[in-house]
Amino acid sequence: MITALIPGQGAQAEATIKPLKVVVLGDSLTAGYGLPAADAFPAKLQKALKAKGIETEMVNAGVSGDTASGGLARLDWSVPPDADAVIVELGANDALRGTDPKVPRKALDEILKRLQQRKMPVLLAGMLAPPNYGKDYAAQFNAIYPELAATYDVPLYPFFLDGVAAVSNLNQPDGIHPTAAGVDVIVERILPMVEALLRPLLGQRS
Repeated sequence: MITALIPGQGAQAEATIKPLKVVVLGDSLTAGYGLPAADAFPAKLQKALKAKGIETEMVNAGVSGDTASGGLARLDWSVPPDADAVIVELGANDALRGTDPKVPRKALDEILKRLQQRKMPVLLAGMLAPPNYGKDYAAQFNAIYPELAATYDVPLYPFFLDGVAAVSNLNQPDGIHPTAAGVDVIVERILPMVEALLRPLLGQRS
């Protein structure tokens, strides 16, 4: 039996099931440094979201060694016009290098401003300064993320490496980059916030 489709019905159905395109704008922590592509954060997050019934196309826009300023410089081509949401994970390299906190703050501020102008839903992933730079530096650097999240009214995941930083068996030999098991911990912990970011977008499509 052949069932006739109402004009436009097929296109509507396709739009409903089309995966959400989510760009992960980050550095080596999201790029998957030292790991197979399937073990990188975006790939594992996509799999975890699918298990929750959220189909996504995760775009791994992580560049190893990138600073917040580097992320800003490539923002326009890293986040295409058809993206549905963005996860911003930048600043770790600024912290490791002891960069003046004003520099990553300015870059992240501009990134969030531009994404807001594009009406792009954003989840900001925070970073913490390493303790060896002292309390004053840490206080200035660590304040960047909650203050910008409040300014732009975007959700903040306070520390991207929560549960993984300084845990030897969850990091590669360099002590900085997570292992596949470390990525699993990150995904598990950040998943509820990503789900909260994306579920309303599914409702807009139906």
